[in-house]
Amino acid sequence: MSDDTRKERPIATGGPGPMGGGPRGLRGVVEKPKDFRGTTRRLIQYLKPQTAKLMIVFALAIASTAFAVYGPKISGTAVNQLMNGFVAKSMVSGISKAQEQGVPQIQKVLQQMQSAEDAAVTQAQTAAKQGIDQQFSAKFPGVPLESIPGYAAALAAAQAKAADTARSTVEKSLLGVAKLTPAQFTAMQQFVALPLVSSITDNNKKADTVLTIINLGKLLPMTGQEKTINVSQTDLDRGIADIRENGGTIPLPAIGKTLLFLLLVYVLSALLTFVMQYIMSDVAQKTTYDMRKELDYKLAALPLRYYDMHSNGEILSRMTNDMDTISTTLQQGLTQVIVSVFQILGYIYMMLTISGKLTLVTLATLPLYIITTALIARKSQKFYRAQQLHLGRLSSHAEEMYTGHNVVKAFGHEQESIATFEAVNNDLYQAGWKAQFMSGVMFPLMNFISNLGYVFIAVLGGVYVTRNLLNLGDITAFIQYSRSFSMPIIQTASIANVIQSTMACAERVFTVLDEPEEKPDADDAIVIAEPRGAITFDHVAFSYRPTEPLIADMNLDVKQGDTVAIVGPTGAGKTTLVNLLMRFYDIQGGAITFDGVETRKMRRGSLRTMFGMVLQDTWLFNGTIRENIAYGRDDATEEEIVAAAKAAHADHFIRSLPEGYDTVLNEEASNISAGQKQLLTIARVVLTNPAVLILDEATSSVDTRTEVRIQKAMAQLMAGRTSFVIAHRLSTIRDAHHILVMNHGAIVEQGTHKELLAQHGFYADLYNSQFTGAAIT
Repeated sequence: MSDDTRKERPIATGGPGPMGGGPRGLRGVVEKPKDFRGTTRRLIQYLKPQTAKLMIVFALAIASTAFAVYGPKISGTAVNQLMNGFVAKSMVSGISKAQEQGVPQIQKVLQQMQSAEDAAVTQAQTAAKQGIDQQFSAKFPGVPLESIPGYAAALAAAQAKAADTARSTVEKSLLGVAKLTPAQFTAMQQFVALPLVSSITDNNKKADTVLTIINLGKLLPMTGQEKTINVSQTDLDRGIADIRENGGTIPLPAIGKTLLFLLLVYVLSALLTFVMQYIMSDVAQKTTYDMRKELDYKLAALPLRYYDMHSNGEILSRMTNDMDTISTTLQQGLTQVIVSVFQILGYIYMMLTISGKLTLVTLATLPLYIITTALIARKSQKFYRAQQLHLGRLSSHAEEMYTGHNVVKAFGHEQESIATFEAVNNDLYQAGWKAQFMSGVMFPLMNFISNLGYVFIAVLGGVYVTRNLLNLGDITAFIQYSRSFSMPIIQTASIANVIQSTMACAERVFTVLDEPEEKPDADDAIVIAEPRGAITFDHVAFSYRPTEPLIADMNLDVKQGDTVAIVGPTGAGKTTLVNLLMRFYDIQGGAITFDGVETRKMRRGSLRTMFGMVLQDTWLFNGTIRENIAYGRDDATEEEIVAAAKAAHADHFIRSLPEGYDTVLNEEASNISAGQKQLLTIARVVLTNPAVLILDEATSSVDTRTEVRIQKAMAQLMAGRTSFVIAHRLSTIRDAHHILVMNHGAIVEQGTHKELLAQHGFYADLYNSQFTGAAIT
C-alpha cells in the first residue's frame, strides 16, 4: 500500500499488543490472563478430542512416578539385606571363633574337674565298701560276704550314696576354687556338648545352635567370648532370621536380585515416561495444529479493517510465539504438573512408611520453601519487568541507529547516539544483574533449606539407628526422599507461573478467533461472466470510525476504457477509494456499481479477480520468477508467462539472469533491483488480464530510465482497460481521461489536466507547487 493508506487508516491505540513469550517460571515476568477460568475451559475444549490419550498419559504419569518414588525404598532394602547379612555373618563368625577358642579350654577344665571327681568317688566308694564289709562280717562271721542276702544291695546303695556325696562335695569345692556358679558350670557343659557351628549345614539347625550359644554366652565365665557374641535383641532377631535364610553369609544373590529389581523399576519408569512424552507430544501437536489451522482460517476470513488496526508483528506473534508457548506447555507442563503433584504425595507417603517423626521434620521445612520462593519471586519480578523494559528500549534504539546510520552520520549525532545507548545499556545492566542475582540465589537458598532438613534428619536418623528403631537402609532411603522432596515443590511453583503465561497467550489467540469475520457472500451473489469495467459511485458514504466521517457524498461515473487519475494530499482518501472498489471495506451509504451491478451483491472473489493492482510497494514471494509471474493464474502455460514478461518489458532482464525464469527470488527479493521487481509485478497483472487496472504510484521509487520502461509497460497494459491511477507526481497523469482531485474524502475538483489548470483551483495549486516556474501548456 502507499503512504496514503498507512496515514488514512485508523491505528490501534496503545501500540502493539504483547508479543507472546515462552515459559519463564520463577525467572521471568509472569504474564497473567484477564479471564483465567474462561480461557482454561476454552482450551480444554480443544483437548476433548484427545481425551482417551490424555487418560493414558495420566495413567502413565502416575505409574512412572510410582516406580520412580518406590526406587529409594528398594535401594534401602538392598542396604538392609547387606547389613543383616553382615550382622549374621559376624554372628556366625564370632560364635565359630568362640567355639574354636572356648571349647578346648572348657573341655580341659571339665576334664580336670571330672578327674578330681572320679578320684573322690573312687575313694568314697572304697571307704563305703570297707564299712559295709565290716558291718556284714560282724553279723555273719566266717560267711562269704557275697553269699549273704542283702549284701550286694547294701553295698550298691552305700557306694552310690558315697559317690553322690563325693561328687557334690568335690563340685562345690571346685566351683568355689574356680569361682563358678552351678548355672555357669551347667552352661559350660552344654556349650561343650553343642556341635561346631561351622560344621552345621542345615540353616535352621545352625540358627538354633547360634541362638543357644548366644543365650549360653550370657552365663559363660569367659569375658572374651561374651564380648564376641554380645548383640542387641533387634540385631539378634535379624541375624537369626538371616541365618535361617542364608546360612550366615552375606546374601549377594539376594542383593543382586534386589538391585536388578531396582534397575527394572527405574527402566520401567523411564520407559513409561518416554511413552507418556511421546503420546503427549502427539496430543500437544494435534491440539495446536487444530488451533493453528483454525487461527489461519480465521485470519483469512477477517476483514481488512482488522489488519489495519493491528500490527503485522502482533498478528504473527499470535500465530508463532503464542502458539509455540501453548504447544510447549501442553507437551511439558501438563505432564510435569501430574508428575510433580504425585511425587510430592508419593514422597510423603513413603516417608511416613519409614518414620512419622522424621516425616514431620521434613514437612517442617515446607513453609521455609514457600516463604523463600514467594519473597524471591516478588523481588525478582520487579527487576525482570525493568529488564524487559530497558531491553525493549535498547533494541529499539539499536534498530533506529543501524537502520538510520546514514542520517546519524550526516547530522553528526554519533556521540549523542552513543551516549543514549550507554545510558539505556547501563539501565539494562543495573536491572539485569539484580534480576539475575535474585533468581540466582533461589537454588542456593533452596539447597540451604534442604541441607538444614538433611542435618536434622541425619542426626535423628543416626540416633534411631543406634537405638535399633530404624535400619540403616531405611534411613538412607528416607534421606533420599527428603533430599528429593524440594524439587517437585519448586517445579510446581514454576509450572504455576508457566501456566499463567500460557493462559495469557491462549487468551490472545482466542481474542483473534472471537473477532467478527467478514460478512459471507449471499447465496445468490452475482458473478459477472464478461466484465467490461464501467464503474459508478452513487452518493457513496464511508468512515473508518463512526465519529470521524471520511467520505460523505461521492459521485463518480467511469466508462469502460477510461483512465481515471486520483490526486490529492496525504490522507485525502485516494487509497480508500481503491479499497472501496475492491470491497476491502463495505460502504455505509450509497452504492458502487460494476457494469450496472452493485458490488455488494457480487461475490467478493469474483469481484477482486476483475481488478489488477500494481502497487508502489512490490510484493514478491520466495520462489522462482516463473512462479511469481504465474501467481494469479495457476493454469498459465510457459508461452503465456513469457508473453506477459515481454509485454511488461521484463523478458530481457529475466533471460540475462544465470537461471533465467528459474531464478529463485529470496524472501525479500533483494537479488534483483527495485525496477525489476516492479516489472515482474506488472507481468503478473498482464497474465491475469483484468478488466480494471489499479496503479498506486508504481514508479515513485525507481530511477528515470527504469520509470520510462515501466511507464511503457503500463501504457500497453492500460490500453483498452478501465484504469485508476493514484499519483503524487502530477506529470505522470497529464494524459488521463479524467482526473479526480480529492481532499478530506471528497472529490473537490474533476476534469482533464487542462480543464483543472484553467480553473486555478486546488489542482492548479498542487501542480504549480511541483513545477514552480515551469511553463503551463
